[in-house]
Amino acid sequence: MVGSKAAVRFAGAILLAAVLTACSSKGADRDQNLEGFTPEQIFTRGEYELSQNRSDDAAWYFSEVERLYPYSDWAKRALIMQAFSFHSDKNYEESRAAAQRYIDFYPTDEDAAYAQYLLALSYYDQIDEVGRDQGLTFQALQSLRTVIEVYPDSEYATSAVLKFDLAFDHLAGKEMEIGRYYLRQDHYIAAINRFRVVVEDFQTTSHTAEALYRLVEAYLSLGLLDEAQSAGAILGYNYQSTEWYDDAYKLLTSRGLKLKSRGNNWLNTIYRQTIKGEWL
Repeated sequence: MVGSKAAVRFAGAILLAAVLTACSSKGADRDQNLEGFTPEQIFTRGEYELSQNRSDDAAWYFSEVERLYPYSDWAKRALIMQAFSFHSDKNYEESRAAAQRYIDFYPTDEDAAYAQYLLALSYYDQIDEVGRDQGLTFQALQSLRTVIEVYPDSEYATSAVLKFDLAFDHLAGKEMEIGRYYLRQDHYIAAINRFRVVVEDFQTTSHTAEALYRLVEAYLSLGLLDEAQSAGAILGYNYQSTEWYDDAYKLLTSRGLKLKSRGNNWLNTIYRQTIKGEWL
């Protein structure tokens, strides 16, 4: 949805759109010469196309405003609407390009925060499967962080925070997926390395409890009992109400082991630092 500052002004757009020819149901006539129309008239036609759910046509009209009247206030308004229209059409690359152009040209404008938010969405809205390449997720995180840090008082900051957390969780999910695969293949060291990343770098996500349980499984398979018990100890302290704690408890106690931090290993260090507060 377009923000309040960059909102599409649908009211009255349909009436004004009659100024341009062939606008009732055919969509954009891209061979039409628009040089005889004012920027407001072309902009209004773009709004009309949006109201008819023809986002790609709308983007074309907004781009014509920018092309024909490049230094006008209408061009500035049309540029942010290009970004929105392309995004509505799921043309994320063009949306990103228009949003970035707006940020470059008008960095201090009141709609710069919305442009940055649209740029972030152009990455975020492509994160649909854990199995996809995670480059888009990293790009989304970086762009969302910019919204949060550069525009903390904007109306988009709260939404950016929520989406940042979801994208962060998504990355942890990717690590878990790979770790589980390695675990099923009995590649325990490779699995441990993935689960360790989740515990150390993604500890605020929803995957940490399972990662700790999978570490219990992997370390037990390798006969590394101190590490397995240390992972269980962290589970017992932070995630006792989860199924992963219950499973770890059964697995460890069935072998006569305790959920207790033991030895000199990275999990014991985490336990001492985060639970007992021993940082030295």
